[in-house]
Amino acid sequence: MRHFALVIALGILPAFSVGLRAQSASQKVAIIDIQRAIAQSNDGQQAAKEIQTRFGPKRAELEKAQQEITALEEQLRTQQTTLSDDARNRLLRTRDDKTRAFTRANEDATAEWQQAEQDAINVIGRKMINVITDYSQKSGFGLVVDVSSPQTPVLYADETLNITDKIIELYNQTTAKPAASGSVPAAPAAATPAATGTSPAPAGSAPPASTP
Repeated sequence: MRHFALVIALGILPAFSVGLRAQSASQKVAIIDIQRAIAQSNDGQQAAKEIQTRFGPKRAELEKAQQEITALEEQLRTQQTTLSDDARNRLLRTRDDKTRAFTRANEDATAEWQQAEQDAINVIGRKMINVITDYSQKSGFGLVVDVSSPQTPVLYADETLNITDKIIELYNQTTAKPAASGSVPAAPAAATPAATGTSPAPAGSAPPASTP
């Protein structure tokens, strides 16, 4: 998932493999895509929306800076035969200064975005692991393997072993906030679109905007 969508690529999340004490040789095994579970939970979708909103002004600022750099490059290209050496050198210095400033701001925004995303994932992940453990113990699973992690490669698994959707359902039930008296329950937040252009990128993806 490219957005925090939470892909958000959620590669910063540690692999969750829940090993439970085996009570018999016939205990069951289950698999889960913990990245999808976190991203598609109500909390995950809400966190993605909040991060997008929080970084909206910074995204707009980066887009404006990149447009200014592009305009300077276009001016240098179209007026290369008419500009004096002094004028051309001034434009080059201005472009280079703006490019350096843009690169620094872009890198800072990316780091801040990734930290905000990681913090949200960690908070949700800690709560979700409790849901996974409780459900696994009650269901008699001796082992739950996270198939979203490259550290736990699974070459084959029957889809009937996949408990991801069940965990999302249980997590949402466990963390649901009581509705105010007489109010209508709010619908789950829609998945946030992947960031594009110069917006700070989700963890594991490309930087917010490529430096001109």
